[in-house]
Amino acid sequence: MQTLSPEWRNAVHPEDPEHVREIVSSTGFFSQDEIDIAVELVTERLEKGIESGYHFIFAEAAGKTVGYACFGPIPATQKNYDLYWIAVQNDYRGAGIGKQLLNISEEAIYQLGGARVYIETSGRDQYVSTRAFYLRCAYMEDAVLDDFYAPGDAKYIYVKKI
Repeated sequence: MQTLSPEWRNAVHPEDPEHVREIVSSTGFFSQDEIDIAVELVTERLEKGIESGYHFIFAEAAGKTVGYACFGPIPATQKNYDLYWIAVQNDYRGAGIGKQLLNISEEAIYQLGGARVYIETSGRDQYVSTRAFYLRCAYMEDAVLDDFYAPGDAKYIYVKKI
């Protein structure tokens, strides 16, 4: 698939919880509990606004929301942010949207005063391409916590100075 140039927005719309559910579900990577958490963060942003601590970037192509990223400051730290979610609708994966989402999120974090971005992901085999993606995007593998999510499922933590 060729690289797309979607439109970007950071405003959260009332229909975004359903968009996020569709995007995250389409990947086949996440459990129902994880999908519910992704939707919960968007809902919290709608209810509490910026006080929620959650920021979003949405990618839209052909009139459809096809990807998103969610990030926020890490409480009790200075200039550190977590990238909580980054996902692209399965039909649009491989088109460069994920990399663009990551770059735009990093720029937004920088504009908010952030200096470091942390990303956590699973050690399951299904996530080999995800971990390789973060390495290609200049993230450093900072820690591996064995058996974190479940026996045999480590947590990988990546970091990047921006």
